[in-house]
This record gives sequence, C-alpha cells and structure tokens, in this order.
Amino acid sequence: MNHSLVNPETLLQHDFGDYHPFKIYRLGLAYGLIQAYNLTEAENITILTPRMATDPEAMGFHTQGYLECLRLASEGTWTPHLFTHGLGSSDNPVFAGVFDWAMSVAGASIRCAEEILSGRSDRAFNMAGGLHHAMPSRASGFCHINDGVLAIQTLTGAGKRVAYVDIDAHHGDGVERAFYDRSDVLTISIHQTGRTIFPGTGFANDMGEGDGRGYAVNIPLSPGAGDDAYERAFGELVLPLLKSFQPDVLVTQLGADAVLGDIVANLRLSLRGFERCLKQFRALAMPWIALGGGGYDVANVVRAWTMAWATMLDCDLPDEIPDIWMAEAATYDVCASSLRGTMEMTSSPEHVLDDLSESIEHLRRRVLQPMDAL
Repeated sequence: MNHSLVNPETLLQHDFGDYHPFKIYRLGLAYGLIQAYNLTEAENITILTPRMATDPEAMGFHTQGYLECLRLASEGTWTPHLFTHGLGSSDNPVFAGVFDWAMSVAGASIRCAEEILSGRSDRAFNMAGGLHHAMPSRASGFCHINDGVLAIQTLTGAGKRVAYVDIDAHHGDGVERAFYDRSDVLTISIHQTGRTIFPGTGFANDMGEGDGRGYAVNIPLSPGAGDDAYERAFGELVLPLLKSFQPDVLVTQLGADAVLGDIVANLRLSLRGFERCLKQFRALAMPWIALGGGGYDVANVVRAWTMAWATMLDCDLPDEIPDIWMAEAATYDVCASSLRGTMEMTSSPEHVLDDLSESIEHLRRRVLQPMDAL
C-alpha cells in the first residue's frame, strides 16, 4: 500500500496574526513530530510539496469576483467589496500572501486527489487542509478557499462517488453547501450543535435537496458530548451509511477541536477516542484522503494528526513522545509528553445521549432506511 503526505513547511511563512487562534505553526510542529517518530522515510511514502490551485480549479466552487478580491487583498489593495466577501474581519484577516496561502492549501488537497486517482497512492494526508467553512464568494470561519470541495470535485470529475466525513467540532457547512443537491457525494458532519457554536447550522433536519435529498447528514452533539456519543454516532449512523453508499473514495476532515481541552469547542473527545475514529476509517479499507481542519490547543492538534498519519500507515506508536520534538515544541510554549494523553475514554452525560438518540432515530428513518432500499 502506498501513501502520500503533504510537507507543510512552505506554508509556514504565513501568519494569521499574534492574537488569532488559528496558529499555522502547528503544521510545522505536527510534521516535526511525525518525523521524530520516523514516519516519513519508508519506500512506500511519497512526500508532496504544496502547489497553488489554478484559478479554473478554484472557480469550480468559488466566484471569479471573490478570487480577484482575495488576490488584491493579498497584495495590500483595498476594494469596496472586501467586507462583502467576508475579508478583513477578525475571523478572516487579510495579510500579505493570504491568496498564496489559501490557494496553496487548496492545491495540496487537489494533489492528494490526483495521487489517489492516478493509483500512485492509496491514502493521502494534507494536514493543512480541511478549511471547510469557505463559501463560493465569502471567506468564513478562518477559511478563505475551500480545499475540501476542490479535492472532491477533482474526484467526482473523474467519475468517482465520494463520501466526506467531517469530525471537526464545527459543522462542515461549506462542503455541504457545494454538494447539497447531488447524490454522488455523501456528506456527513459530526459537530457541536449549531445552537451553541459557529456557524449555527447543521441540524438533523438538514438532509439535502433535489437529487441530493438524503445525501447530506448532520449529527449535532450537545456540549460535553464525550467518547460514548462518538462511539454511538459511528456505530449506528456513520459506518452503516458508508456501507450503504459504497463510495469509491473516502475523504475525512480531521479537525482536532473536538478533543478535550480545546479553547473554542466543548465536545470532550479524548485523544484515545479520536484515535478510535481514525481506526474505524482505516478499517473501511478504501482509498482515503485525510485533511486537517480546526484545533486551537496546539498540543492536541499535533498529537491528533500524528496519530492520523500513523493510523494511515498501519503503525502503532508508543505513547512516549521523542525528546527531540519536545525541545522544538518548547520554543512555542507547547508541552506534551504523552501521545494519547493521560485521560482514559470520556463518558457521555445522559442528556447528551438522549439528544443523540433522537437524532439517530430521525436519521435512521429519513436517511439510512431509504438509502438501504436503493
């Protein structure tokens, strides 16, 4: 089995700003930990360098006017449509090179799709990707270009059926929007309920429209969800849906902001629970593209994505983190000595499971059973 990993080092020159929670340096620390565990040297591993997505590729989802506004903002030119396009806000700052940053992340995810389509790789990982909130003509939620959409469009353009599973704490609204009326892409998002967190969407009643009715699946979780809720969501919905849909390629968004200790979300997924999700994806034994996403506790992000790459490689890593990485991380005031942390699996409060049971029953009747009948 062959694997591809995007080296994010060329992306580290960009910066959202000292006070922004989205820290690009987490990519370098994650790649450094992967290297410290010696997970980049095998003959069946290809290291990919990001390339910029082309304008025609990006315009598969984004409008030409938005791309031009983003390009001008990147060069320091103010335009009257800046705020209309969601640019220049505290969430979506414009900084020198923001266009190159966004298009390079997108191009890296497209490269992963190309590796899968060519047969050169069976599994590919772009930890810089997963910027799932970007809309056709608007930046949103720290996301300027929706790399996940562009990667999936590369796959569907080659006639592939794609399942997209998003475990970020926030609803994968931009990706859902792109394929809301299509039946060749199944989108599944497990996230903290939009009643309590950005972007305020992704409820169980939102199931697609037209030909896409039943192919958009949202599993909202109440705050404090815990590992038990994820186990139930995977066992009773995610895995049965994937079995029924039978995709050619699996695309996962692996935002680490669902992990216990994140400063933005409150889903209490343990690192061990995160790893269990990864292993369930791997057990599907199909071509797999993994993307990064959110995560605002840097130590959690680094460990989660290191486990993701190890899982894709079928490697079981020891908990003890190599000293060489700990010294590097200390320069960013990041500290972690155990890969999976000290927490055991987190239990779920009864009210969380009660709310989830309602969603599961609703989605089983309205989505899973009709899909099984096809």
